Parts: sequence; structure tokens; C-alpha cells
Amino acid sequence: QTVIQRYTREAGVRNLERELSSITRKVARKVVVEGKTFQENVTAEKVTEYLGVPRFRPSVAEEKEEIGVATGLAWTEVGGEILVTEATLMPGRGHLTLTGKLGDVMQESAQAAMSWVRSKADEFGIPKDFNKKTDVHIHVPEGAIPKDGPSAGITLATALVSALARVPTRTDVAMTGEITLRGKVLPIGGVKEKVLAAHRAGIKNIIVPKDNEKDLADIPKNVLDTLNIYLVSTMDEVLKIAVSGPMPAALPAEVAPPEVDVDTDDTITH
Repeated sequence: QTVIQRYTREAGVRNLERELSSITRKVARKVVVEGKTFQENVTAEKVTEYLGVPRFRPSVAEEKEEIGVATGLAWTEVGGEILVTEATLMPGRGHLTLTGKLGDVMQESAQAAMSWVRSKADEFGIPKDFNKKTDVHIHVPEGAIPKDGPSAGITLATALVSALARVPTRTDVAMTGEITLRGKVLPIGGVKEKVLAAHRAGIKNIIVPKDNEKDLADIPKNVLDTLNIYLVSTMDEVLKIAVSGPMPAALPAEVAPPEVDVDTDDTITH
């Protein structure tokens, strides 16, 4: 398990076989050098001794609840990964900055998430004109790795709401799903790999689009039984699960001035 997770991440087993062969050769050399036969128990600690510094860092859940941070799930050629998304605010004029080597589709997802948040600002206790005096920066760490696809939509929206409404998000929740301008959550691909990635990272609560319910059948039962899978259709459902603590009270709706009937007889003439 240590060799797989920290040295070989791949779709097949070629590199795994190569690394295991390297270990056995080094053990054999040790037998020759010491001139005696013995049984070597290669523990996780000894793997580093034989293979050197690990090439990959295992994904782990965030430890501390923070404002402007949400945990997403991504699919890669070698399996699933957790994808932490950060959003921060600065005084400015409404600019949206996106960093982390995001592809075109993911950038569009961020723009859609921002538009949805702006349209619902009153409900989240966010001043409707926040974009006139606030710049927003969204970053997805590990900036050297290209990232793309629409499935980070609900993660981006959650991070934005958290930053703008000043409420923290739960670290024991991970999510995946595309977002629309109306706040609908659409199905995505790679559900099995993403759920397994959350499981490896120790995350037990996973938000998945309701239309992906059929894909849960592909996940091993012994893994599924240890998780809480939340099937959602809207962003409102996502936030109820992902946000830690109560949301700010909604701002009062703006009252339009009464209309004046120009045909009334109560007009004053000169």
C-alpha cells in the first residue's frame, strides 16, 4: 500500500512491479553482503530505506475549519484526488482572479458560481453591491498541475459563499458536481474514483449529484458502508451540509417606491 500511494501512482502496475523488483534486489544484495540467509520483513518504514524519499504526498483532509475554503474531488488518469479550493477577498473594483492552472471549462465554472452567488447575495446576508468594492481571488493549490472540467462548480460556489458570508466550511465534507446559473447541481463523471479518493483521505461525508446515484453501485460495499453519501439537486442543499454553523440572516428586500397614477384627479395644476 505504501509503494502504491507514495511511489507509483499510475493507471496500470508497470511502475509498481519495477519498484517491488528494486526492493527485492536490494534485499538480495544485503543477503550477499552479510553472507547469511535471513527473512526480511519490509515494513512501511523500511520502504523509504529501500526506495528513497517518497515521490507523492498522500492526500489528507484539512484539519481546521476555515472561511473561504472548500474540499472538492477530482478525477485523474491515475485515480481520484481531493481538490482544496480557496477564495479570498480584497478591497477592489469587482475583479475575479483565477489561479492554479485552471482550464477554460473550470474558469467558466468559477464565473457561473460567482454569478449564482451574486444573484442570491441577499439570501446569504451579503450586500448586493459587494462586487463594486471587492476583488475576489480563487486559487486551487498545486499550481503546476493542470486542472479542468465542470465538476468543481459546487466546490467553487461553496468557497465563494463561505468567503463572502464569513462562515467556515466543514473539513469532513468533500463534494463534486457541476453548477448552473440557477443553482442546479448537474451530474459528473468519475464518481467511483472521487469517492475512493475521499475515503483514502479520511473524509466520511461526500456530496454527489442526485443524478449520479446509479454510479454508487460501482463502489465496493465495504467502502460505501463507512461513508455518508449526500445526493443533492441544488446548491441550497449543498450549503446546508457543507457550511459549519448558521448562515447570516437574509438582508431585507428592497421596497420599491409606490407608483404614481398619472390619471388620478388629485394632481395639482397651476
